[in-house]
Amino acid sequence: MEINKKQWYFHLAVVLTIVLMDLFSDYVYGGSERFLGNFQLPLNYMRVIMYTATFTTYAVNFYFVCPYTLGKKHYVRFAIGFVFLIVIFGRVRYLLEEVLLFEFTGKHNYFEESRRFLFYTFDNSIYAIKGILYSTLVYFFFEYATNQHRIHTLELDYNKAELSLLKSQLEPHFLFNTLNAFYTDLVDDKPKIAKDILRLCQLLRYVTYEAGTDFMPLSKEINFIEDYIYLHRKRFEDTLSLDYIIDGLVGDQKVPSLVFIHFVENIFKHGVVTNKEFPAKINITVTEDFVSMETSNKISNTEQYSTSGIGKENLERRLSTIYKQDYVLHYNQSDDIFTTSLKLPFKIKS
Repeated sequence: MEINKKQWYFHLAVVLTIVLMDLFSDYVYGGSERFLGNFQLPLNYMRVIMYTATFTTYAVNFYFVCPYTLGKKHYVRFAIGFVFLIVIFGRVRYLLEEVLLFEFTGKHNYFEESRRFLFYTFDNSIYAIKGILYSTLVYFFFEYATNQHRIHTLELDYNKAELSLLKSQLEPHFLFNTLNAFYTDLVDDKPKIAKDILRLCQLLRYVTYEAGTDFMPLSKEINFIEDYIYLHRKRFEDTLSLDYIIDGLVGDQKVPSLVFIHFVENIFKHGVVTNKEFPAKINITVTEDFVSMETSNKISNTEQYSTSGIGKENLERRLSTIYKQDYVLHYNQSDDIFTTSLKLPFKIKS
């Protein structure tokens, strides 16, 4: 909302600058008489029409052409859009000047031959370029400002997360050494318990040491999820009802660290995982271009999901910083069923 306000103020400043420059040029080339003529009746309808066509082209370029061409690095499409904008300028001016204004004055500004589509459009191209140029420059300015803000936000979030991680690491070496001692004592007499301790060690080591970077191999993230589910299976024993499915080839594809665990953790924290008639579901699909995760579960009567919150906001901000708009994230609650959908591309656009 704040950015949109700033954009509108900036657009207003550009419009005022263009108008004031035109008025100043009238004063320079025509003196005070020509300058004051702009404020006398009848109004200079031709100039009003030119401004309307210019700023219509400006708005279409800024809000539609640039985001869907330059924003996606489709420069050929922008060139096509450039021609399209020139046509828009010509059609707006033609409608206002040669149709509507003609109805009131009975006079055409262009003689009949020059009102043909190709000639009229070409003749107006020089005037259309001003609005296209200004709006393109303003678009690049806001893209640069948005990217700088996004980078700054990511750095702040990363520093906060790093500080939080440091605070939570209460003598991790002591913890791991203790768990390893338990493992050594139990591996011969109680191998099953020793195996569980080993899985717990792997899970803690991954969170504490390995996942400190922005990206991790998909295979390690999947192993982490499976260790997490394994420990919960031990917790619930035979009562756990969870369908966990992986479809596709899991390898060293790079994904943001500790993103998928957000959805898995929420299932065990807020969901019902002991209902045999409606088991919780985790489906992970891996293709050549992307990885997706879909989850569904009944909501516990003692818990209440929320489609907002710090965890969700931080996740969305992080994904937006990395992928911009090239990802899919959906939350949906229908009655007592909660579903999520996440889709991340392996190739990140610069």
